[in-house]
Order: sequence, then structure tokens, then C-alpha cells
Amino acid sequence: MLRSMYSGISGMKGFQTKLDVIGNNIANVNTYGFKKGRVVFKDMVSQSVAGASAPGNGRGGTNPRQVGLGSQLAAIDTIQTQGSTQTTYRPLDVAISGDGFLQVKDGNNTLYTRAGNLYLDKDGNLVNSDGLFIQGTTGTGTTVGNIKIPQTAKELSIGADGKVTYTDDTGTLQTAGTIQLAKFANPDGLMKVGNNLFEETPNSGTITTAAPGDKGTGVLVAGTLEMSNVDLSEEFTEMIVAQRGFQANTRIITTSDEILQELVNLKR
Repeated sequence: MLRSMYSGISGMKGFQTKLDVIGNNIANVNTYGFKKGRVVFKDMVSQSVAGASAPGNGRGGTNPRQVGLGSQLAAIDTIQTQGSTQTTYRPLDVAISGDGFLQVKDGNNTLYTRAGNLYLDKDGNLVNSDGLFIQGTTGTGTTVGNIKIPQTAKELSIGADGKVTYTDDTGTLQTAGTIQLAKFANPDGLMKVGNNLFEETPNSGTITTAAPGDKGTGVLVAGTLEMSNVDLSEEFTEMIVAQRGFQANTRIITTSDEILQELVNLKR
């Protein structure tokens, strides 16, 4: 069989994956804290027709002759650039301006997110939209755990330094806790696990936890939310490129098939 046919098949498979990633990006264009994906290709091994030769005997050297055997998937990157912020004026909405992730507790597992739409459960615990507990130091101490706000609290607010404060019955300002951010040496190495959450991997590197603004972490902007970093104009352009690339590879297969048909018709 012709090598070009298999090269075309590998190209079609690659562009199918690229379209899958583009479709997911577009579907999450309005998802808070979403980080878009990017597909990167690389060529497959090349078949050597002739090797290189060194100069000698009055002649110059020759270059190797190789035939490529198609393309393959090199990586599907998660682009961790910051999305634009949307003003909501809601006291429990926070956006991270800079590096870092909010920490949430799912049982014994700690997960990470950039989606800052926070809520209170019936017990006054600070949670995300799935009811996972936001982690931080409790009260004015250094113990890390769930941040709980009393039922009688008034005028709840979250500061740029992550400090969650409220006014009690006597009008005194109290501190419920301080939200802690997590920063990774290689945030691109985090793995998406759905529900706007990331999971630590062996390649995400050293994790640093600190209050917002400390140890290189960003600050919190209350009353705003970080939007998806998907650029629709870029995604539609990449969609056109992927579509045309897929079409071009189908033409390679069609042309290769026509050549095989001619070969078969040599014997009548």
C-alpha cells in the first residue's frame, strides 16, 4: 500500500483531536476560571531511502534521503493565561489577579480551582458551587481548615489579602479566616478533573501555599469573577485551519486510492 495513504490517515486523526479540543474551548467560552487547551503536532519517524555520505575521492558529500510517515500528537497544552474579569458586585465572588489557585477539600483530597464563585452552606461554611469546602486559616490563627461564618454575621466581605471579615451583633469587626492560595512551580502540569477543578500531578512541581499577595501569589479582587481565557476569534480561525487540514488529508487518501485503482486496472 502507498505510504501517502497512511500519512493521510494520521493527519486526519490529528485534526480530529484538534477539532475536539477547539469544540471544548468554545463550549466553555463563558465558564468561570476555564483554561483553554491547545493541540501541538509532531512528525512521525521518517523512512530512510539513502543515508548521508561524507565528501571524498574528488566528490562532495550527499544528504540523507528520507520519506516522512505522517504526523502524530505531540501535546495537548493547558494555557494558564489569566482571563478577563467580570464585575458582579456580589460579596462572595472573587477573582485571582495573578498566580495561584483556590484550594477546595473533597473528602481527603485537595483540589484547585480558579473559579471564585463562592457560597455559604446552611452551617455557614464557605464552599464552592459543588459544596466543596474552601480552605484557609481559621479565625486569626494559623490552622488550615474550613472557613466558617456565624449565622448572626452581618456585612460579610473578602479582602484583597484573602481575609474574610464580618460584623457581629455588637457592631465589632471580626475575622472568620483567611483564604489560602496554592501556587505551583509548573501550573501547566496540573490535570483537569472536571467541575472547574485541577488536580496535582507528579509534573506540577513544588506547591506553595500562602495568603493572597504572599510568596508570589496573586491578590483577590472581591465582587468580580475571572472569565474563561478562550478567544472566540482565535478558536474560529483554528477551526478553519483544522477543517482545511482535515480536507487536505482526505484528498491525499482519495488520490492514493485512485493510484491504487490504476494499478489494479493494469491487469484486465
